Amino acid sequence: MRTFAIGDIHGGLKALIQVLNKLELKDGDKIIFMGDYVDGWSESAQVVQFLIDLSEKFDCIFIKGNHDVWCANWLKDSNDVNPSWFLHGGKETMESYASFSEKDKKQHLEFFENLPLYYIDTENRLFLHAGFTSMHGVEKEQFKELFYLDRSLWEMLLVLDRKIEKDSIFYPKRIQHYKEIYIGHTPTTNYNNPNPMNIANVWNVDTGAAFKGKVTGLNIETKEFVQSDNLPSLYPNEKGRNK
Repeated sequence: MRTFAIGDIHGGLKALIQVLNKLELKDGDKIIFMGDYVDGWSESAQVVQFLIDLSEKFDCIFIKGNHDVWCANWLKDSNDVNPSWFLHGGKETMESYASFSEKDKKQHLEFFENLPLYYIDTENRLFLHAGFTSMHGVEKEQFKELFYLDRSLWEMLLVLDRKIEKDSIFYPKRIQHYKEIYIGHTPTTNYNNPNPMNIANVWNVDTGAAFKGKVTGLNIETKEFVQSDNLPSLYPNEKGRNK
C-alpha cells in the first residue's frame, strides 16, 4: 500500500487529474488531501464532485482547509458571502456552481461539513491543513480554527536553527509529538521554491496552485513527488488568484 499527500488544489481540476494520472493509483493506495479544494480557478464545484466520486473507488482522507470553511458557509446560506473570501477566489467558486442543482449543493455541503480538521495515521504521522500552537499536540489545541488558519508552525520552522539537537530544551516541542507532519496552506512558492519543502520532520506540500504554481502529489514513504503543469498554463484565460 502506498500513501500520497496531495497539496492545495484551489479549483484546478485539470491539475488534479494530471497529478492522479502520474501517480497511477492502484487498489490499496491511500490518498490524503491537505485541504483548500476550492477558490481560485474556475472548476471548484467540479473538483469537489470529482473528489466525492474518487472516494468511492479509493481510500481517501480529505482534510478541511480555510477556503473549504468559507465555501461551506456560503453553501449553507447564499447570503453569507465573506467579502475577503469573495475577493480571494470565492467569486470564481460561486460561478462554478451555476450549473449545479440544489441537491448537488447539499451533497457538497455535507462533504465540507464532514471534513476532519486533522488525521493521524498508524505510524503517528500528522496531516493537517495549516498548523497548531499547543506544545502538547493537536489533541490539546484550544483554538480549533488554527488547524486551518495557523501559519506560526511553518514560520517557526523557517527560522529554526538546524544545529539544535532533537533532545535539546530549545528544540520546538510542538513537532516532537509526531513522527512526521504534513501541511499545506502556505505556498512554497512564497520562498521561490516550486517543490515541496521539508524542515525538520515537517513537509509542506502546498506548491502554489492558487497562484502561478502547481498541484503536488507526494509519496510519504519514498518522498518522491509528481506535479501538474503550472496552473496558469492549464487555465490560460483566467487569472486565478493572481490578481
